[in-house]
Amino acid sequence: MLKKAVYFFTALATAALAAFALLLFLPKDTQSQRIKIERGSGIAGVSRSLAAQDAVYSRYVFLLGAYLNGAHKHLTPGNYRLQPRASSWQILQHLKNGKPDTVTVRIIEGMTFAHMRRIINRTADIRHDTAGWSDQKLLAEIAPDAASKLPEGLFFPDTYEIDSDSSDLQIYRSAYAKMQSELDRAWNRRAEKLPYETPYELLTMASIIEKETAHPEDRADVSAVFVNRLNIGMRLQTDPTVIYGMGNAYQGRIRRADLRRDTPYNTYTRHGLPPTPIALPGRAALEAAAQPSQARYLYFVSRMDNTGKSQFSHTLAEHNAAVRRYILKKE
Repeated sequence: MLKKAVYFFTALATAALAAFALLLFLPKDTQSQRIKIERGSGIAGVSRSLAAQDAVYSRYVFLLGAYLNGAHKHLTPGNYRLQPRASSWQILQHLKNGKPDTVTVRIIEGMTFAHMRRIINRTADIRHDTAGWSDQKLLAEIAPDAASKLPEGLFFPDTYEIDSDSSDLQIYRSAYAKMQSELDRAWNRRAEKLPYETPYELLTMASIIEKETAHPEDRADVSAVFVNRLNIGMRLQTDPTVIYGMGNAYQGRIRRADLRRDTPYNTYTRHGLPPTPIALPGRAALEAAAQPSQARYLYFVSRMDNTGKSQFSHTLAEHNAAVRRYILKKE
C-alpha cells in the first residue's frame, strides 16, 4: 500500500510539474500586445493585467515562474511590447531584462518649460541629445519660425510615449506640434472682439489662466476678468506673472516690495500682457482664453475653502468685502 501511495503521489507530482511546464513554456496564440508597468507595480498586478489581456494561460503559473526566475525583483516601469505567440516564460524573460520597449513621459498643465526640461533630462532609457543645449538652440532646432525666440508656453502638456533609446528631440517635436494644433483650434474658435492680435497673445493669456485657477467652473470667468481689464486699460495685476518674473528669487511668498519691483512680467507695474507665456497651458485654459464668459467681473479672490473656487466681483467695493470675508476671515 505504501509503495502504491508513493507511486501515486510521484505520478501526481510529475503530472503537475508537466502541466506547470507546459503552461509556462507553451506559446500562447495571441497577437502582439503591450503591457504598461506603472512605478511601484508588483508582479501580482502585472499577472492580473496579463490575464485580463488573455496573454498568459494562467496568472498563477506566471506568478510562480516569476519567483523562480527572479523577474519579480526586476520590474522597470515602462511600456513593453509582447511578441505574438509568446510564452509566459518569454514574457518573464523580457520583463526581467528590465528595458522597456517604449518610455512614457508626462508633462503636466501649468509646468514651466524649465520644469519640462528637467523631467525629460531625468527620464531613463532615452537619448538625451538636447541635455546640454540652451533653450534657444532647442527651439531653433525644432521650429526656427516659432512665434517667439523663447520656448515658454510653446509645448503642449500631455503624456508622450517614444521608443527606448530614441532621442529626446522626439518628445519636444511632438509637444510643439501638439501645441500648434491646439492653439490653432482655439484661435479659430475664439469669440469676437477679444483684445488679442495674434494666437501667441491668446497663448500668453491661457498660461495666466492656467496658473490662476484649476477649477473648471472658474476658468471662463477668470478669462473674462482679464479680458475686461485689458479692454478698459486696467493692469492685469496677477501674482503668477510676478512670480515668473522673479525667477529663482521667489521663495514661496510675494512681498509688497516684489509687487513694486518692475520686471517685464510685473503686471502690477506694467499694462497689457507679459512678453511671453508664463507656463505650459492645457486645452481647457486655451479654450477659456478663446471663449471667456460674458460676465463683467473685474476682480476675483480665492475662497480659501479647499474647493479651489474663486469669488468674483464687479466693483472694488465688492472685491474688498470678499477679501475681508475669505482671506481675512472677517464677516
